[in-house]
Amino acid sequence: MAAPKKGRSANAQSKPGRSLALILIAIVGLTGGMFAAGHTTPRLGIDLAGGTSITLEAKADQGSAINKANMDTAVDIMNRRVNGLGVSEAEVQTQGDRNIIVNIPKGTNSKEARDQVGTTAKLYFRPVLAQEASGSAAATTSPSATTSGSSSASPSPTATASGTGEKASSSSSPSATATSQGRPVTDALKADSTSSPSSSPSSSSSSSAQASASPSATASTDPATAALQAKYTALDCSKKAQRATAGEGVKPTDPTVACGEIDGVWYKYVLGPAAVDGTEVDKAQAVYDTQTAAGWQVTMTFTNKGAKKFADITAQLAQNSQPQNEFGIVLDGEVVSSPYVSSSITGGNAQISGSFTQEEAQNLANMLSYGALPLSFKEQSVTTVTAALGGDQLHAGLLAGAIGLALVVIYLVAYYRGLSMIAIASLLVSAALTYVIMSLLGPAIGFALNLPAVCGAIVAIGITADSFIVFFERIRDEIREGRTLRPAVERAWPRARRTILVSDFVSFLAAAVLFIVTVGKVQGFAFTLGLTTVLDVVVVFFFTKPLMTLLARRKFFANGHKWSGLDPKSLGAQPPLRRTRRPSNIAAGPVDPKEA
Repeated sequence: MAAPKKGRSANAQSKPGRSLALILIAIVGLTGGMFAAGHTTPRLGIDLAGGTSITLEAKADQGSAINKANMDTAVDIMNRRVNGLGVSEAEVQTQGDRNIIVNIPKGTNSKEARDQVGTTAKLYFRPVLAQEASGSAAATTSPSATTSGSSSASPSPTATASGTGEKASSSSSPSATATSQGRPVTDALKADSTSSPSSSPSSSSSSSAQASASPSATASTDPATAALQAKYTALDCSKKAQRATAGEGVKPTDPTVACGEIDGVWYKYVLGPAAVDGTEVDKAQAVYDTQTAAGWQVTMTFTNKGAKKFADITAQLAQNSQPQNEFGIVLDGEVVSSPYVSSSITGGNAQISGSFTQEEAQNLANMLSYGALPLSFKEQSVTTVTAALGGDQLHAGLLAGAIGLALVVIYLVAYYRGLSMIAIASLLVSAALTYVIMSLLGPAIGFALNLPAVCGAIVAIGITADSFIVFFERIRDEIREGRTLRPAVERAWPRARRTILVSDFVSFLAAAVLFIVTVGKVQGFAFTLGLTTVLDVVVVFFFTKPLMTLLARRKFFANGHKWSGLDPKSLGAQPPLRRTRRPSNIAAGPVDPKEA
């Protein structure tokens, strides 16, 4: 007779130690990462640890009315900014007709969150008409005489734009020679209105500056242009108060003045009407450029409409000389970058790069991705929320969890006896993994443990115990049919595995649907339930089954000790049925001795 083939189950049965070693290494590695990161406890939500409450008042200074639709839109955008994954437990809600309350849990960077929720994030791409150093830096900044736009210096932050055309490089120190006289501002506005590249004077060439200062240009200056020129002349960007009000109340279709910081020096700009709106940015994300060592940058992809506008404005600017071949990337009235263009860019992609930190790049990408607020907001008050109630609720929740766990352990010991050791060990491994991963998710994605999340963890105790019970009962069924323990474990596992996977899939699906369709604290419950369901599968496959295979080789379990929980007599096992041949017919011939 041929020997039976050794399949995958035989290999898995003979080497259960590998799976146990793998999961123990994972626990040690995650625990080491937790201590190395310095976050040894899960981050608590505002209902358990307190936090900061910010009250914002809406202002109708952007041409938008303060109504329910705009307030709801603002709440939705703010919520996505501070609670992008839905697990940081930040709360954003309206109060009355004009106010929005933002509650941020303790452990969150409250200053960063305040900047994110209060920043309007209005982004425009505007052509640069004139620029110069402002304040005390104006006297020390040397003018640039470069008209080719090929300088090698790179301001911080800078921007580039990529497409099928040439790269839009960043300009060096802005020119201050001609613009300091004021006349080129008038001529630049005229040139911009006529869209004639040949009539646009260069503010970086001394000869162009003299040509632009003609009396006829001054005489034809309209009042709006004169007012803008006076505002530009008086603007001192080194003063925070003037920077904050530089472009206040200006429509996107009007020229304006603005400020921008380059290498620690503030510059002032005259900018033309907006050529591309920030709403035409389809996607933005923070990436690290490892090829050119440019560091962190924000990449943007335009919509089809925005890409066409971007190609048109870069084609127009490429015909001008500095600084009028530059476009200013203006965020909430401040120029964050002013790259120059040497040819039309048609790819529909752009990058804002420079001396960004990872946090700054991600915050900017976050605001651009989630869109601009329809209203601007003024910070009314910032208060600290105490966690007096939260402490009692957390104590009650932990007590309920401890009672539930104790009842499960008592049931396992009473009913499964020796098998309960495997179940308790598996519960401890699952609890350790859950605790460590929750502690790591706090700084990683902003996960905060609130009361609903604690409830999700308590419910997970029953889900995990149910998986053990399914496996143990399958093993007992095989023993009742007369099999010994080791074959019973291997025959029971495929059937139990199928049941466990289906059960956990249903639980995970319910958690996923709940996470998607709900908001606020319920998402914390759904997230915790889904996480613990996934960990249940990991623990059962990599710990419970291999441990059961190892213990099945021990006499205490293999011989069916009465305290092992696998005693054949207690389980009512029947003696194995032996297959017998039918009596041979004498007429059929003699019986083979080997068969007999």
